[in-house]
Amino acid sequence: MITQKMKYALKALLVLGDEAAKEVPEPLTIEKIARRSGTPKRFLEQILLEIRNAGLVGSIRGRSGGYLLIKQPAEISISEMLRLIDGPIAPLPCLSRRAYQRCEDCTDEATCRIRKVFAEVFWSYLILIESLTLADLIRSEQLSEQLVGA
Repeated sequence: MITQKMKYALKALLVLGDEAAKEVPEPLTIEKIARRSGTPKRFLEQILLEIRNAGLVGSIRGRSGGYLLIKQPAEISISEMLRLIDGPIAPLPCLSRRAYQRCEDCTDEATCRIRKVFAEVFWSYLILIESLTLADLIRSEQLSEQLVGA
Protein backbone atom coordinates (compact mmCIF):
# COMPACT_ATOMS: atom_id res chain seq x y z
CA MET A 1 0.00 0.00 0.00
CA ILE A 2 1.34 3.43 -0.86
CA THR A 3 1.23 6.22 1.68
CA GLN A 4 -0.81 9.39 1.43
CA LYS A 5 2.48 11.26 1.00
CA MET A 6 3.22 9.19 -2.12
CA LYS A 7 -0.24 9.90 -3.50
CA TYR A 8 0.35 13.62 -3.00
CA ALA A 9 3.74 13.33 -4.74
CA LEU A 10 2.19 11.55 -7.72
CA LYS A 11 -0.64 14.09 -7.95
CA ALA A 12 1.89 16.93 -7.94
CA LEU A 13 3.95 15.22 -10.65
CA LEU A 14 0.83 14.70 -12.76
CA VAL A 15 0.06 18.42 -12.55
CA LEU A 16 3.65 19.26 -13.49
CA GLY A 17 3.50 16.69 -16.29
CA ASP A 18 0.35 18.29 -17.68
CA GLU A 19 2.06 21.68 -17.59
CA ALA A 20 5.19 20.26 -19.27
CA ALA A 21 3.03 19.00 -22.16
CA LYS A 22 1.89 22.53 -23.02
CA GLU A 23 3.47 24.37 -25.91
CA VAL A 24 4.91 26.96 -23.53
CA PRO A 25 5.12 25.42 -20.05
CA GLU A 26 5.56 27.76 -17.12
CA PRO A 27 6.75 27.12 -13.56
CA LEU A 28 3.92 26.48 -11.12
CA THR A 29 3.79 27.79 -7.58
CA ILE A 30 3.03 25.46 -4.70
CA GLU A 31 -0.38 27.14 -4.45
CA LYS A 32 -1.22 26.34 -8.09
CA ILE A 33 0.01 22.75 -7.77
CA ALA A 34 -2.01 22.29 -4.57
CA ARG A 35 -5.16 23.71 -6.15
CA ARG A 36 -4.86 21.69 -9.38
CA SER A 37 -3.99 18.44 -7.60
CA GLY A 38 -6.38 18.78 -4.68
CA THR A 39 -3.43 18.36 -2.31
CA PRO A 40 -2.94 20.27 0.96
CA LYS A 41 -0.34 22.99 0.44
CA ARG A 42 1.38 22.37 3.77
CA PHE A 43 2.40 18.84 2.68
CA LEU A 44 3.51 19.81 -0.81
CA GLU A 45 6.43 21.99 0.21
CA GLN A 46 8.37 19.12 1.82
CA ILE A 47 7.38 16.66 -0.90
CA LEU A 48 8.47 18.98 -3.72
CA LEU A 49 11.75 19.62 -1.92
CA GLU A 50 12.45 15.87 -1.80
CA ILE A 51 11.53 15.46 -5.46
CA ARG A 52 13.67 18.46 -6.39
CA ASN A 53 16.65 17.09 -4.45
CA ALA A 54 16.24 13.83 -6.38
CA GLY A 55 16.60 15.76 -9.65
CA LEU A 56 13.09 15.21 -11.01
CA VAL A 57 11.80 18.75 -10.77
CA GLY A 58 13.48 22.11 -10.76
CA SER A 59 12.55 25.28 -8.97
CA ILE A 60 12.85 28.88 -10.04
CA ARG A 61 12.87 31.67 -7.49
CA GLY A 62 11.17 34.99 -7.81
CA ARG A 63 7.85 36.47 -8.76
CA SER A 64 7.36 34.31 -11.85
CA GLY A 65 9.04 31.28 -10.27
CA GLY A 66 7.77 27.92 -9.23
CA TYR A 67 8.33 24.25 -9.97
CA LEU A 68 8.63 22.45 -13.29
CA LEU A 69 9.63 19.01 -14.50
CA ILE A 70 13.26 18.78 -15.56
CA LYS A 71 12.97 15.16 -16.67
CA GLN A 72 10.64 13.77 -19.28
CA PRO A 73 7.65 11.90 -17.80
CA ALA A 74 8.90 8.68 -19.46
CA GLU A 75 12.14 9.02 -17.48
CA ILE A 76 10.43 9.29 -14.08
CA SER A 77 10.14 5.79 -12.67
CA ILE A 78 7.22 5.08 -10.34
CA SER A 79 9.27 2.47 -8.45
CA GLU A 80 12.02 5.03 -7.83
CA MET A 81 9.41 7.50 -6.64
CA LEU A 82 8.04 4.89 -4.25
CA ARG A 83 11.50 4.27 -2.84
CA LEU A 84 12.23 7.98 -2.59
CA ILE A 85 9.02 8.88 -0.80
CA ASP A 86 8.05 5.70 1.06
CA GLY A 87 11.36 3.86 1.43
CA PRO A 88 11.94 0.18 0.61
CA ILE A 89 9.09 -1.47 -1.26
CA ALA A 90 9.84 -5.11 -0.45
CA PRO A 91 7.32 -6.80 1.87
CA LEU A 92 10.13 -8.36 3.92
CA PRO A 93 13.52 -6.83 4.73
CA CYS A 94 15.29 -9.97 3.47
CA LEU A 95 13.81 -9.40 -0.02
CA SER A 96 14.92 -5.80 -0.42
CA ARG A 97 17.66 -5.15 -2.97
CA ARG A 98 18.65 -1.75 -1.60
CA ALA A 99 17.79 -2.06 2.09
CA TYR A 100 18.46 -5.77 2.68
CA GLN A 101 18.41 -6.93 6.27
CA ARG A 102 18.34 -10.46 7.51
CA CYS A 103 15.16 -11.22 9.48
CA GLU A 104 16.03 -11.52 13.15
CA ASP A 105 13.94 -14.64 13.70
CA CYS A 106 15.07 -16.48 10.56
CA THR A 107 17.46 -19.39 10.92
CA ASP A 108 17.83 -20.20 7.19
CA GLU A 109 16.71 -17.88 4.37
CA ALA A 110 17.11 -20.63 1.79
CA THR A 111 14.43 -22.78 3.42
CA CYS A 112 12.18 -20.04 4.81
CA ARG A 113 8.70 -20.73 3.47
CA ILE A 114 7.44 -17.24 4.31
CA ARG A 115 10.28 -15.67 2.35
CA LYS A 116 9.70 -18.02 -0.59
CA VAL A 117 5.98 -17.23 -0.93
CA PHE A 118 6.42 -13.49 -0.52
CA ALA A 119 9.38 -13.51 -2.92
CA GLU A 120 7.23 -14.95 -5.70
CA VAL A 121 4.50 -12.37 -5.17
CA PHE A 122 6.99 -9.52 -4.77
CA TRP A 123 8.96 -10.34 -7.93
CA SER A 124 5.74 -10.32 -9.97
CA TYR A 125 4.79 -6.97 -8.45
CA LEU A 126 8.30 -5.65 -9.00
CA ILE A 127 8.26 -6.50 -12.71
CA LEU A 128 5.08 -4.46 -13.12
CA ILE A 129 5.99 -1.52 -10.89
CA GLU A 130 9.51 -1.22 -12.35
CA SER A 131 8.03 -0.79 -15.82
CA LEU A 132 5.73 2.11 -14.86
CA THR A 133 6.64 5.74 -15.43
CA LEU A 134 4.94 9.07 -14.96
CA ALA A 135 4.16 8.98 -18.69
CA ASP A 136 2.07 5.83 -18.09
CA LEU A 137 0.06 7.60 -15.38
CA ILE A 138 -0.48 10.61 -17.63
CA ARG A 139 -1.64 8.36 -20.50
CA SER A 140 -3.94 6.46 -18.15
CA GLU A 141 -5.50 9.70 -16.92
CA GLN A 142 -5.96 10.98 -20.48
CA LEU A 143 -7.57 7.68 -21.53
CA SER A 144 -9.97 7.85 -18.56
CA GLU A 145 -10.94 11.42 -19.48
CA GLN A 146 -11.59 10.36 -23.08
CA LEU A 147 -13.77 7.45 -21.96
CA VAL A 148 -15.80 9.65 -19.60
CA GLY A 149 -16.29 12.26 -22.33
CA ALA A 150 -17.40 9.67 -24.92
